[in-house]
Order: sequence, then C-alpha cells, then structure tokens
Amino acid sequence: MVYLDYNATTPVDETVFQAMLPFLKQEFGNPSNRYPIGNTAKQAVEKGREQVATLLNAKAAEITFTASGSESNNTVLKGVAYSYKNQGKHMITSEIEHPAILEPLTFLEKNGYEVTYVPVDKKGTVDPLDVKNAIREDTILVTIMHSNNEVGTLQPIEEIAEICQEKDVFFHTDASQSVGKVAIDLEKTKIDFLTVAGHKIYAPKGVGALFIREGIEIEPLIHGARQENGQRASTENVPYIAALGQAAVQAAHHLPNNDLKDIRDYFYEQLRKEFNDKIHLNGDQMNRLPNTLNVSFIGYNGAKILEDNPDVWAATGSACHTSSTVISPVLKAMGVDEKVALGAIRFSVGRYTTKEEIDETVALLKVYFTGENLINRYLHE
Repeated sequence: MVYLDYNATTPVDETVFQAMLPFLKQEFGNPSNRYPIGNTAKQAVEKGREQVATLLNAKAAEITFTASGSESNNTVLKGVAYSYKNQGKHMITSEIEHPAILEPLTFLEKNGYEVTYVPVDKKGTVDPLDVKNAIREDTILVTIMHSNNEVGTLQPIEEIAEICQEKDVFFHTDASQSVGKVAIDLEKTKIDFLTVAGHKIYAPKGVGALFIREGIEIEPLIHGARQENGQRASTENVPYIAALGQAAVQAAHHLPNNDLKDIRDYFYEQLRKEFNDKIHLNGDQMNRLPNTLNVSFIGYNGAKILEDNPDVWAATGSACHTSSTVISPVLKAMGVDEKVALGAIRFSVGRYTTKEEIDETVALLKVYFTGENLINRYLHE
C-alpha cells in the first residue's frame, strides 16, 4: 500500500500525539476553572494559540480555535453576512472553491444575498483584475482560496488582499491546504480572515483555527458562554488544541518543504518517462503547492484506475466528494477537455513519502497500463 493522498488528510505526527496525551489523561481540567488542573488546561490553550500565531506571523489574540476548517469558513461567511448586512449583501468568490465555501454561500444566496463567481484560467488561477471589477458598492466580502485542493495552484492572494483593502472590503482566504506547506505572513499580507484545518498539518481531525485580524468583529457562529474571547462558545478541546499547536511548530520546522517538492517532481519525471504524452499535468506547473501532482491519464477513467489499483491510495478530486463519476468541477472551470479531465488523479505526497514508494507506484501503474493495452489490442483484433 502506498498512501499518496496527503491533501485529503495526514497521519498524526508522533510529537503531536505526545503533546495531546497529558490532556487526555491526568490533565483533564476545564480551562475556565481557576484551580490547578484548570489553570494547566488554560495554559495549554494559550500555548497552542501562540504556536499557531507564530506559524502565521500573527498575534495570538487573532487566533480563534474551531472544530474544523469548514467551521472556520462558515464562521466568516455567515458572521460577516449577519454583522454587515446593513452595508451590503454582495460577496465574491471563485468558481473552484471547496464545498466548505460554496455551500455556505449557496445558503446565503437562498437568504437574500448575492454572490459573484469569478472564473479561473487554464492553470486554475484567479485574475485579480476580475476580482477588482466584480467589487460593487454593496460588496462586503471577497473569499478566494489560498491554494486549490485538487490541482494545487497558488492564488495571487497578496494582490487580491491589496485590492480589497483599497476598496474597503473584507478579504478571507481558505488556507486549509496551504498552511504548513508554504510560508504565510499575516503581518505583511492584508488578509482579514484565514482558515486553518488541523488534519492537513499532521494534527488530529476535529480541530481547526480561524485568524480574525485585530479590530474586526463578527457575530459568532456558535452562541453560549464566552470562550475564545466570545467568538466561539463551547468548552475548549484542550487535547486537540495542544496537538494543533505542536503541529504548527513542526510545520514551521519543515518549511519551505523543498523535500516535498523534490519527491513530487521525481514522481512526475518517472511518470513522464513511462507514459510520455499519454499523461497531462493539470494546474500551474510552477506556482503550486510543493506536494501536489494532478495528472490525467488520457483516454482512461481516473476513478477506474484507482479502483483497479487498490494498493495506490490517491484521489480523483477532493476527498470530500469522490463518489461522483462526472469530471471534477475544478477541471471543468479550468477548461480542461472532458476526455482529459475524466482521467485525472490527484497525487499528494507528504512528510513520510519515500522515493521507494514512488517507484512502487509507477511500477504498479506500468503493469496496469501494459495489461490494459494488451486487452484493448486483443478486443480490437
């Protein structure tokens, strides 16, 4: 078995696991209590906040812990919509966003809001000028993903953020795929809100974070007591927050992830050697996540390839919606020919991927396609 789906989720790092353990056992206190085990829990939460803030070059007070990237996205979209509805009901996003953005926006559209979906080019890149031209007097938020989860294309976030600041419009970016893979500096970049998903950076599933720039106030998504400075009610998930903090420390240590880029590029080179013009690279060859390789096997069905190769664990698109056999909406928005898009597989390498695993995968695919070609030749004789 070769796991090549790190964009879907990552295994929990051993140091991250060890950071959790005390708070699953003896240090079980509630951070809101002021006796010793409560104080210990509170200190762990604040330590985790500092660690996440350091990774993003933000202030600790600007970090709110959530249960997931999806919750962070919903908090921003619905919070801005409710808090600033008197200023306007128009939002802007791209055609290739994750469902964690598109579905909340669909919900808002059903409730009287208007959304403009800007296109992308053949590499999956948003043109900042399209965003600028879409901004209206009643626009209250622009949300553009930091990088695409399927093809890995990095968006011109800094330029879009500058445009939004000039136009006095809030800017949010879902950086679930980018955090820990590429450097993010929130001191320099004029981003108002940024989403973090813990399980993408070797922390457990069930924890995330939301950066809210100092001075911005939005209505909470979850109401109750005043945890997280009143931004999110619910007793803090101390073990997972400690885990996310440690994952942030490890992520900073591994930046800029040249090792991921090297093994990804090695993988692509081996595929090119074996299959040459029978494969097509989807996305931006240069400006993309260092771990992501989305290739189409022309004339084949990507889902069928993976089904017939159970020892290769990869994806035909976003892991959150892989049950469909139609082509990826992302590739469709990029204008990829349907016959090419149908053969797409997203491979995403990670911290534990080895060259030996890449060689094994290429060998398995070579055997598979050799067998397929022999069968097809026999059927057509």
